[in-house]
Amino acid sequence: RSGRSAALRARMEERLLGARFRYLNQQLYTGSSRDAARLFSADPAAFHLYHRGFERQVRRWPERPVQRIVRYLRRRPASLVVADFGCGDCTLAASVRNHVHCFDLVPLCPRVTVCDMAEVPLAAESVDVAVFCLALMGTNLQEILGEANRVLKLGGTLMVAEVASRFEDTHTFLKAMAHLGFRTVSKDLSSSYFYLLEFTKTGPARPGPVPGLRLRPCLYKRR
Repeated sequence: RSGRSAALRARMEERLLGARFRYLNQQLYTGSSRDAARLFSADPAAFHLYHRGFERQVRRWPERPVQRIVRYLRRRPASLVVADFGCGDCTLAASVRNHVHCFDLVPLCPRVTVCDMAEVPLAAESVDVAVFCLALMGTNLQEILGEANRVLKLGGTLMVAEVASRFEDTHTFLKAMAHLGFRTVSKDLSSSYFYLLEFTKTGPARPGPVPGLRLRPCLYKRR
């Protein structure tokens, strides 16, 4: 009997955690990066819960996108300086020899600098590679990607791994990226889970709104 009630309690807790994760996830995709920074600075425990839910989702995938980016960096010189926007638990920094600046909304590990992704504490043109691994959240995409452009050296690399279902029209998205000063180098659309895009910075972002710079929010259904 006690075993049954423990199992029931565990199931209820799981359901509550799932509901909270979906709620937090919705906040992240439907508000700006500033809203997200405010949300988690007021409630850091919520970020830990969010990250746990996120990990559970990605664990079902046949391959983790961060491992693809790790492999990419291991093929490039270790002297390249990297900025990891939305670094989570710093898997990337722990897996490569490069100097990696780790940015996120809550420090899941000591290497993390806490900040809004649209305003990172780095000098202009100070990094060789900028990474967004499942981290392009927030309604102010233009600002966030503009910040990546600002910190990247001319000719530097931008790596984006993002959930495949978020792309309404990849061609339009890549055209929008050109407006932001990024030329597409390669795109791997072979996985039904995530797309991996590589860009080179060709110059500063053009001023004004960018048509077509849209990603669908990644909202999880209730199971």
